[in-house]
Amino acid sequence: MLIGIAFWVLAVVAVAAGVAVFVVDSMARATYALALSFIAVGVQILLLGQSYLGVITILMMVMEMAVMAVYMVMFMGMNPALMPMDMTHGKKTAIGASAGVFVLLAAGALLIPWPERRGVPPEDVTAALGLEIMGEKMLVMAVIGPVMVATIVAGVVLAAHRSRYDRFGDDLRRRPADDPQAGGVGR
Repeated sequence: MLIGIAFWVLAVVAVAAGVAVFVVDSMARATYALALSFIAVGVQILLLGQSYLGVITILMMVMEMAVMAVYMVMFMGMNPALMPMDMTHGKKTAIGASAGVFVLLAAGALLIPWPERRGVPPEDVTAALGLEIMGEKMLVMAVIGPVMVATIVAGVVLAAHRSRYDRFGDDLRRRPADDPQAGGVGR
């Protein structure tokens, strides 16, 4: 009963956050809304007992949104959350394509005869699914994760052209901060 309620609450959160992607007026807010939507879907997958897929979905989307935020900082050079923008280019085309895809998928789900189960599921479904998806490449993926995190941290460090040491000196004791423009972080 409680799992069912949590599932439907997460479904509402996922859909509302997905709608927010197209309603908010900045790229950063759209990024956070998209991340929230996929995290809610990942938790739903966890509630369905698919631990591996749920965790992978959450980790993948959080990493993707982190990379997107790093690129926003690197290439926009300012706080992207403050830049208004419109996420609805080509509204009529997008609505038509979305409605068409929805009708096609709904028809497929309702009209196609689903196959009967053959055989029995493995004893540990999560381990079997992980081996089926990753095969023998699991060690490679375990190494790539920390490398991706290090790349994101390095990207943020390189994108920030001024650090706290530039502002406050090598010993962090310079007061007031040496800001090139008044009204910055150290107001």
